[in-house]
Amino acid sequence: MHPVLLVMGTAGSGKSTLGELLAERLEATFLEGDQFHPEENIARMEAGKPLNDEMRWPWLDRIAEAAADARQTRPVIIACSALKRSYRERLRAGLPGLVTIYPDAPKDLVAERMGSREGHFMPLSLLDSQFDTLEVPGDDEDHIAVSARRPPEEMADAVLEAWRAR
Repeated sequence: MHPVLLVMGTAGSGKSTLGELLAERLEATFLEGDQFHPEENIARMEAGKPLNDEMRWPWLDRIAEAAADARQTRPVIIACSALKRSYRERLRAGLPGLVTIYPDAPKDLVAERMGSREGHFMPLSLLDSQFDTLEVPGDDEDHIAVSARRPPEEMADAVLEAWRAR
């Protein structure tokens, strides 16, 4: 069974950019968690309303199922907010050996990024709820943290170096 890496964090933390770089370097399947949201979830977020846990469980299950299928043939990189520990545990239940990658992005950096990007459903108005919900991976979670203030290529280098050193 191939490895699965979860790149988690708030909107604007760089998880998709980092995930795509890692997938390219590892010749892995890249799964963008946002693509697994049902239309109702996206509409709710576009309206500036945060999702509740009941809305997230089926979404997380769909991601885990897709990753479990994909890992049969090659490594998998998932970009998914997975802000709470319980969300990561839900993914981990369906993906044994899941390693979490956490681009540590301070609120000021995320606000700057979100304010300048176009075409994404997540409005800047949900930034506070993202940080209120965020539970940084604990020491007992299999994870690698990297500063999101670093350029994406450097972040990918640091993650791969730490992952390979395990």
